[in-house]
Amino acid sequence: MTMRTPRLTYTLRALAFLLRYPDAQVRALAPQAWQAMADEGAVPRARLQRLQALVQAWQQQDGYDVEAAYVETFDRGRSTSLYLFEHVHGDARERGPAMIDLWQTYEAAGLRLRSRELPDHLPVLLEFASTQPPEVARALVGEVAHILNAIIGALLRRHSRYADVLCAVLEACGQRVQPAEPHPEPALDDSWAEPAAFGGCPSAASAGGEQPVQFVRRRDAAAVPIV
Repeated sequence: MTMRTPRLTYTLRALAFLLRYPDAQVRALAPQAWQAMADEGAVPRARLQRLQALVQAWQQQDGYDVEAAYVETFDRGRSTSLYLFEHVHGDARERGPAMIDLWQTYEAAGLRLRSRELPDHLPVLLEFASTQPPEVARALVGEVAHILNAIIGALLRRHSRYADVLCAVLEACGQRVQPAEPHPEPALDDSWAEPAAFGGCPSAASAGGEQPVQFVRRRDAAAVPIV
């Protein structure tokens, strides 16, 4: 008798949803996203309970506080950025070609991004992975597992409940949660400074230094829009 492998379609979409900017609509629909993820059964029960606590906290807190916490968590400092290539390339020139390559991966699968979306934004990547067969989705998440563990380490240092969302991504896809110790960050003014022309050094995503990210292309995938 073979063990059934959980699907990931609703799980990855729900986790992507929980990583969106938590405006009023996202907060209102978050319990439904959590339930869809629970029904699919890909996330361990203990992690589901922690995610439920996050969703319930959104319902109880003032909406402004929830949104402000999101901005403080993900928009102030590179170590917690949800733009994956910032952790690999930083502001270096290599980031542009990497973005184009990922965009072409989406295009080959019949997916189209909205004009304001960047292809390396983690919620976008998870939406894309949710349209793929489970084995392809797991391989895709495996390619960025070292980056997710680096972000998890930074989130845990800030005592952020969002760490559970990224842990759930790894666990649902059969990856180990191994939080990396975050690297010291420059002062905010320094991190926003203009990079030197044709200069800059890639930031390391883990203690082992820069690691490549290779994405699996599947041209026969169903055309499901990223929303």
